[in-house]
Amino acid sequence: MSTNKWVLDPSHSEVQFKVKHLMITNVTGQFNVISADIETEGDDFSNAHINFTADAGSVNTGSEQRDGHLKSPEFFDVENYPNISFESTGYNSADGKVTGNLTIRNVTKPVSLDVEFSGTNKDPWGNEKAGFSLSGKINRTDFELNWNAALEAGGVLVSEDVKIAAEVQFVKQA
Repeated sequence: MSTNKWVLDPSHSEVQFKVKHLMITNVTGQFNVISADIETEGDDFSNAHINFTADAGSVNTGSEQRDGHLKSPEFFDVENYPNISFESTGYNSADGKVTGNLTIRNVTKPVSLDVEFSGTNKDPWGNEKAGFSLSGKINRTDFELNWNAALEAGGVLVSEDVKIAAEVQFVKQA
């Protein structure tokens, strides 16, 4: 059986995160520069191997000031750690889970994400595409993203839990 390679179509993909702010609302951000590929045996994704990279400096929350803070040494420290990466260690299509190693700030931890395979289809130009929705949650302090501020009424400014959501489309390489 031949190995197939699928490459991320960034114009039809997004990777977002949500973090509780003031413990009352979520702030949403995304990475504008992402890349990924999947290797499969034949057209079967059940044994897929996934590599993903986000340019940490492309973080975008809609606020230049906040984005600057996220790029600083208090958070992503993009000068020293320009990329965030994920490499899968397993994909179980039966239970809709992908496991792998997530690396942020040169700290690597195992994570598990829920995956919904949306299927494959051909675009009008004959390219075979595959779609996935991913979701999960990580604790940012596991990756040394420790900055925070205590609130007068109790609690903290930024939650430790970070929700991850991705809608990604891949194109099969010839």
